[in-house]
Amino acid sequence: MKTFDDAFHALIGNEGKYVDNPADPGGATMWGITERVARAHGYTGRMQDLPLPTAKWIAKKCYWDTLSLDHFDIRVAFQIFDTNYNGGHTVIWMQGAAKCPVDGLLGPATLEAVRTTDPMTFVARWSSLRLQYFTALRTWLTFGKGWARRVANNLWTAGE
Repeated sequence: MKTFDDAFHALIGNEGKYVDNPADPGGATMWGITERVARAHGYTGRMQDLPLPTAKWIAKKCYWDTLSLDHFDIRVAFQIFDTNYNGGHTVIWMQGAAKCPVDGLLGPATLEAVRTTDPMTFVARWSSLRLQYFTALRTWLTFGKGWARRVANNLWTAGE
């Protein structure tokens, strides 16, 4: 994995296509894009018909660029991107995994701390934070197996 395009391709491997599970608070999604997010970005069609290029454009704008992921090692950027897409506390976890002050604000100090943390150390800490979060959610019993597989897939990808 080297670029946003590679990261998006890996992300879609985690997300799949159309899902509308009543137990999922995100509601109807296609390519992992929720209907609320798609509508906020001008998509007016049926969610089942959301084109992959539209999903990619939304993903880059909302889940990659907002966290300046082009500035990080791709292994780190992918973990953050996948979590930002899937849900979590990305800035707080960025700070925790980089061992810098945790204030929830994305600024130059956080960006530098993430950029200078050993990528595999960051990925290990990140995955730990993510799994701790998932296991505390009330929906863990419904979605936990899939989330654990997602983290496992991401760890595998980080080692390539």
